[in-house]
Parts: sequence; C-alpha cells; structure tokens
Amino acid sequence: MASVATGVALPRAVAGPRRALHFKGYLLVLPAVVYVLALLGFPLVLGIWYSLTDTTVARDGHFIGLKNFVEAARDPTFRLALRNTVIIAAVATAAKITLSVALAFLMLGAFRGRSVLRTLFVLPWTIPVALSTIAWKWMFHSQFSVINWVLLKVGVIDQGIQWLGTPIPAMFAVILVSTWRAVPFGAIVIMAGLTALPADVIDAARVDGASWWQRFSQVIVPLIAPILFIAILFDLIFTLTELTVVYLLTGGGPVDQTQVLANYALQVGVPGSQLGLGAAIALFMLPLLLFMTVMALRTIARREGMA
Repeated sequence: MASVATGVALPRAVAGPRRALHFKGYLLVLPAVVYVLALLGFPLVLGIWYSLTDTTVARDGHFIGLKNFVEAARDPTFRLALRNTVIIAAVATAAKITLSVALAFLMLGAFRGRSVLRTLFVLPWTIPVALSTIAWKWMFHSQFSVINWVLLKVGVIDQGIQWLGTPIPAMFAVILVSTWRAVPFGAIVIMAGLTALPADVIDAARVDGASWWQRFSQVIVPLIAPILFIAILFDLIFTLTELTVVYLLTGGGPVDQTQVLANYALQVGVPGSQLGLGAAIALFMLPLLLFMTVMALRTIARREGMA
C-alpha cells in the first residue's frame, strides 16, 4: 500500500500514476527553467563573478573581493549617475502612474471613436524603443526641432531651446520620453483593475451622494491599491534598469548630466574595457531591485490567495 499527503491509503496502482503525472509536470516546466537559467541565471552569475574580479576585455581577471564596488563608490561620475537614476525613476514613475490612471479612466469612458483612440494610445508601447527614441531625438534636435518650432509659433519661447545640450532640458527630455513610452502599459494594467471592481459598491457610493472625487479617493483607490502598488514597483524596476532611452537620446550628456547607472556601466565595461568595474556598477542596485521584485511577487501571490 502507498499513502498520499492526505493520509488516505491508496494501492500502488493508483500512487504510480500520480508520480508519473508529477514527473510529466516537471517535464512541462523544464523548458521554461532551462530558458531562465540560460538567458537570465547564467549572465547574472557571470556578472556577479566579474564584479568581484579585475577582469578586462583583453584578459581574464583575478578575485579582488569588493574592490570594484569601493572604487565605484569613490567615483564622482558614478555618484552623479546614481543621483540621476534615482531622480529619473522617482519623477518618471510619479508621472507615469498619474497619467496611466487618467488614461485608464478615459479609455473606459463611453464616447464615439473610443476603439480608435484606444489603439492610438497603445501605439507608443508597441513601437520599438530604439525607433521611437531616435524619432524623439530628431524632435529635440538643436536646429530642426519641431518642438521648438511649435513653441516659437505660439509665442511660448523667443529662441530655440538646446534640449539635449543643456542639463535641465536634457533631463526633462529623458523623463518625457521614458514616461511617453510606459504610460500605455500602465493604463492597460490599471484599466484591467478598474474593470474588475464591483459595480454595486461604486453605485452605492453614488446613491449616498458621494462626489466623483470622493468615489475615486475613498472607494476606487483603496480597491485598486494592490494593483497600483504592483504597477509602481514594476515601473520602478524597469526605470532603474533603463538603458536604451539615455543611450540613444543623450548618451549620458551633456557632461554626464543625464548619466544613469545602466549607461555608465556599459561605457565603463565595454568601451572602457573594465568589465569588472562595469559589472559592479551595473549590480550596485541589485539588492534594491531584488527587494522590490520580491515585494511585487508577494503582493501578486496575496491577491491570488484572496481571489
């Protein structure tokens, strides 16, 4: 006789198929496990090893412990990149969540041409990031900027702005492009949460005389708070690790004023040939990113358990 976790005794003829079923289940998830280990796990382990060595592009390195992290922390450009990364992540995430909520309510509204408008709103997220960033770079061009042309025509400015050549406008441009790309995805996530809200609760608040703002702040927001929390965490993770926008739009300039950790790690590790130091810079925020990822996954698991 064989027994299962419930304590009920089963014949071996029944227990055998159960074990075979579990084995088949492991076989089904095996390709996904191999994929994660090959494309994510191995590069991560290799990057951690490089960060603990003095490896360069030309030669293999030797173990030096945390020396690369200490050297990075003493680097003024690294500290500037860390500051810029935090600023961009905080400002862009706040803008993305605010605009995503507004866009989600707009897409849920009943009006003529809603399907066409929904398609147009999602386009920024579907366009390849390299293509859209290059398009934005032309719009911010020092001589051919269509943004400057519009602002000059309406009288907002009296001379063209060097968007990518001066620190504050360049930082604004990076935040704007990052926000423009991510808002549609955030709106879709929040819209999914809004459609799952119980209509009777909102109708009851309306019958009780609650204004739109009261219904939004005291009923809707508390109900979708877990979804907002997940959206904020994932957006922070994506923004903190963002490379393409800065790399293609400003390259970290002018004079490293829009430099971020991901782009600086690339510059130090590949063109600068210091793979070990570049890996240390890239992994500097790994503990924070792991913490936010765990928090997001725990929130998702908690919601699934409550469903």
